[in-house]
Amino acid sequence: MLSLRMNELPTNDQPRERLARLGAGALSDAELLAILLRVGVSGTNVLQLAQQLLSDYGGWLGLQRAEYNDLCRRAGIGASKAASIKAALEIGRRLARISVDERFPIRSPADVAALLMVEMSHLDQEHLRTVLLDTKNRVQQISTIYIGSLNSATIRIGEVFKDAVRHNSAAIIVVHNHPSGEATPSPEDIQVTRQLVAAGRLLDIEVLDHLIIGRGHYVSLRERGLGFE
Repeated sequence: MLSLRMNELPTNDQPRERLARLGAGALSDAELLAILLRVGVSGTNVLQLAQQLLSDYGGWLGLQRAEYNDLCRRAGIGASKAASIKAALEIGRRLARISVDERFPIRSPADVAALLMVEMSHLDQEHLRTVLLDTKNRVQQISTIYIGSLNSATIRIGEVFKDAVRHNSAAIIVVHNHPSGEATPSPEDIQVTRQLVAAGRLLDIEVLDHLIIGRGHYVSLRERGLGFE
């Protein structure tokens, strides 16, 4: 099967031309990555190479977690392209941090959902994260604590509070997603919440809420009086 070079594609279909004409927001993930990669390899144009990378690593988060040396060893990548990918993803991470730091104080579960729901509602594994807050309920940091199936037997309470202790946080909000898309709290979710609330009292770090993220919606356990009795 023949593979067209990028310069053999119609001009209007080339990623750089589409970006100039329509803006970066109109480009697909593969098109954005293709611009970073610049060129493909023999038999594979740069757009196909970008699509393959995103597929193999499971999207941007997978590329962000990938080791630099692992990317360097990929056919068609090498040190220069791997550095471009890692640098671009780090810029994105820092911009996201600036965006979080400049937000108004967290005043409601909806504020937390606005920070995390777009990303977490599409994760294919359960993630448990903590939103660390200072004495004015301003976000200090968002930490990923666990990835995988969550239950009261596997969650170590000390791990959940570790970053909060390190940052001298006044409070935390616990957030996790249900990959099924349904945000209804399970008995395990309620049990874990009770354990976290009790541990927070001992550590003088208030657990303000526990949010469960579904597909495009969320549930606040505090609003429902579950685990915060």
